[in-house]
Amino acid sequence: MSKASLVTQRQLLSALSHGEFQSGQVLAETLGLSRTAIANHIQQLQQLGLDIYKVRGRGYCLAESLTLLDAAKISQLRQSSGADILVQNITDSTNSQLMQKVQDGLVNELGYTLVAEAQTAGRGRRGRNWYSPFAASLYFSMYWRLEQGIQAAMGLSLVVAIAIARLLKQQYQVDAKVKWPNDVYIDGKKLCGILVELAGQAHAGCDVIIGIGMNIRLPQQALGNIDQKYIDLTIASGQVIERNLLVVLLQKQLMTLLTQFSHTGFSSFVDEFNQYNQYRDKTVKLIGNTEIRGICLGVDQQGALLIETAAGVQAYFGGELSLRAGD
Repeated sequence: MSKASLVTQRQLLSALSHGEFQSGQVLAETLGLSRTAIANHIQQLQQLGLDIYKVRGRGYCLAESLTLLDAAKISQLRQSSGADILVQNITDSTNSQLMQKVQDGLVNELGYTLVAEAQTAGRGRRGRNWYSPFAASLYFSMYWRLEQGIQAAMGLSLVVAIAIARLLKQQYQVDAKVKWPNDVYIDGKKLCGILVELAGQAHAGCDVIIGIGMNIRLPQQALGNIDQKYIDLTIASGQVIERNLLVVLLQKQLMTLLTQFSHTGFSSFVDEFNQYNQYRDKTVKLIGNTEIRGICLGVDQQGALLIETAAGVQAYFGGELSLRAGD
């Protein structure tokens, strides 16, 4: 999509953002386009997951009012603290974009963050697609570096999840749980997924991209695009979520915990994870090449999952493993 098209679509969304009907003729005159061009842009926005109604004689209307990510507002909220935050409209994947910037030598600032309104190729763990409708979620990627190398990343995704759970409690009074190794749940439903990607050597400095996808206010059509129980933060909190503020608070919380993690490793977070553990003392099954069943006892000093099985307590690391509630 061309830069001109992106600018036009943002202008169109700004005109519709209050949730009131706007005629196609007025929109066309305001933006200097034909009514056919307006209709085509509306169709493209609908394909990105926006609920836009069209009523003959009245024009177009967003199903709900919309607050867009705003670089100026984010900068004001940051008050020059923290690292830079780049706002994009539509991207393939915030993780891919940020990793490319790091590899091109354009980013080396710890905490540098990239957010987008929508992703066309959002990715989850184990190569899964991540449903990324426009302005309905938080698509957030942050840069970090581990000077001790890739082996120092053990437990990192759990620390990210703890940071999110802390923030949800402090800011929105929401009690979240962490599902090992990289998800955040509320009331047994998925709110947030984490994708940590590493580039580096085993015993040399390692670049880290921390990707977070958090449901904020999902459209009705999400029902047909997500294959598991899910919840969004608007429903969970009963509040209107200001995503610009959330971006700033999340960056700050992550930088605080990751600074601690860089000095102490995961050991100082074990007790806190076990408090947030989604499956604490519950029967679980761990699915990989084989299926393991037992009682979830939490994690050890390296972030390995501890399961009490018939053969005793066993420790398991992430990789291609999937943890689920036991039958």
